[in-house]
Amino acid sequence: MTVTKMRSFFLVIFVILQVFVMSRSSAAEVIDRVLAVVAGQLITLSDVTAARDLGLQTADGAADPVRGILSKLIDRELIVAEVDRYAPPEPTSEAIDRETRRIRMRFSTAEEFVAALERSGADEKQLREIVRQDLRIRAYLDQRFASAQERRQALMDDWLSGLRRRGDVVDLYLSGR
Repeated sequence: MTVTKMRSFFLVIFVILQVFVMSRSSAAEVIDRVLAVVAGQLITLSDVTAARDLGLQTADGAADPVRGILSKLIDRELIVAEVDRYAPPEPTSEAIDRETRRIRMRFSTAEEFVAALERSGADEKQLREIVRQDLRIRAYLDQRFASAQERRQALMDDWLSGLRRRGDVVDLYLSGR
């Protein structure tokens, strides 16, 4: 077992034990729910809520919308881990500002935008970090798959399947809970 897999294994055991201990306490309050661990990064129910409410991800008509968005967030974390290995250029502040404005424009009022952030427990700084990562992902994919425009999606799907097979993913989500 690799060191990374062992760390993830112990992290999952720790999270499960924490959940078990918290569930035994009658005064315990559930703050958030860990749905997956990908390359050492936690994906929580709040992350899924933020992605949905801010329009960053859609469930694409999935019977279980949480599963649909969670699957996309798992893929995204696998891609981010790969992007971090190859370090594409950082996006400019202007590009981050432009994308953040586009997200804000999805809401009819500033209050709706703030409410969506609050529901997910996120703030603008976290949103800007998500946008920064998304821009880095785009730059990486454009560079990696630039010469294969007609077959781009098929090549990207194969590449992502490979990331999933060798990725360090612990999926803790059970539908209907």
